[in-house]
Amino acid sequence: MSSPRPMPTSATQPTHPVDESRPLSRILLFGIQHVLVMAATPISAIFLMSATLHLDPGLTVNLLSAAFVLSGAGSLIQSLGPWKFGPKLPFVMLPGGAPLILFLAIAEQHGLRTASGAVIITAAFYFVVLPVFSRLLKFFPALVIGTMIVIVGVNLVKVGAVLVTGRPGEPGFADTTNLMLGMATIGFTVAFYLVFTGVLRQLAVMLGLIAGTALAFVLGSVDFGRAAEGGLVNVPQLMPFGSPEFNLIAALPLMLYSLASMAEATGQTVINAEAVGKDIDKRTDVPKTIRGDAATSLFGGFFGLPLMVTSGENIGIVRVTGVRSRYVTAAAGVVLIAIGFLAPVTRAISVVPSAVVGGTAMVVFAVITVLGVQMLGRSDLDRHTSTFICAVALALGLLPILIPGVYGGFPPNARILLESGVAVGAFVAAFLNVLFHHVRPRLSRTSTRSAEHATAPVDEGEPRDAVPHA
Repeated sequence: MSSPRPMPTSATQPTHPVDESRPLSRILLFGIQHVLVMAATPISAIFLMSATLHLDPGLTVNLLSAAFVLSGAGSLIQSLGPWKFGPKLPFVMLPGGAPLILFLAIAEQHGLRTASGAVIITAAFYFVVLPVFSRLLKFFPALVIGTMIVIVGVNLVKVGAVLVTGRPGEPGFADTTNLMLGMATIGFTVAFYLVFTGVLRQLAVMLGLIAGTALAFVLGSVDFGRAAEGGLVNVPQLMPFGSPEFNLIAALPLMLYSLASMAEATGQTVINAEAVGKDIDKRTDVPKTIRGDAATSLFGGFFGLPLMVTSGENIGIVRVTGVRSRYVTAAAGVVLIAIGFLAPVTRAISVVPSAVVGGTAMVVFAVITVLGVQMLGRSDLDRHTSTFICAVALALGLLPILIPGVYGGFPPNARILLESGVAVGAFVAAFLNVLFHHVRPRLSRTSTRSAEHATAPVDEGEPRDAVPHA
């Protein structure tokens, strides 16, 4: 008789590609590739902050350094998964998107210290609401989140366009040189995306930014002299705007958005796991992603940054290259931290003209609008009620974006919510969704049953099952 075959042990089981460790040189090379793909997002985010809030160059460099360092730290948390933070998937974290717009709105209305406090409050709110998150998700279906993302995208494109044109009524508005730089940057990006394939196509946005900067240098719109000034190391400044001020009313739009952000993190975790072919338990792994977002945002708030969120940009790189190791995105996190501490690099990035960044931002942020439209396409818009809900939410959400100052006559606390188109759109969509898709059907069923009981003939010999039901 043959001896029994030994049972497989954990030592003989093959390592999943996500958990594979590769030679350091290759991991570092692939990590740099991830950084090149997503670096335009933190650059655009900080330039939007600087231009919108009229920050001085020194503060801009400091915030850019902090953005790289916190993006790297968040990427390490999500990729390595210490304790209950991070799902151990190839994730990269970034600032920007809807949280950036809400941060800017709070800063313009209440000051930068209150905006930083709002980020810290919202990060803590993540931890508080996480246990009941699954119960709240039913009030934020694809219809609600998709409508909100469309509003976010339109708002971001507008902010990016202002970087190119300037604000109406201010000196230099619609300057022809700036318009040409912005449009040329978009043209370069389109050309690179058309000509290249594979990974180089993924780099089209970054290459467009570099080409636009080179054109600006030829036209004399870039001064690299500042990049050589100062030391070699730059340490991000803690509380660059002063001690944070905590105002729950001011933080409410950001807290409202955090619910949708958690829903987005759910989708990001599932999509990422599918991209790398790893089975996950959503009940345990999704909360780990959200905790990673919350922890990184909490620290980011003390360094003057908006909320930090997980990014799906790197998933395309994973699919193209077939490299699924989470240690690659961990290496990307190390590279991001190194860039943040290298003063010459951050200073060189800070001299990129705002018109060039604006052109890049318009392309990057318009993608958000497209993602919102795609999500709405999956939300059964063939139903008349869904179309009506989306239309009303878009109308009220876009109103303060298209006509700034429309609520100028309202009390300050009311303006905080009303002037946030994202918050208004999300609240209206969620409220109408509950009203039309939850409350109204129940009332209809109740009234139908009441009518049936009132009109049913009384016949002792007829069984109750014979009475028709709606």
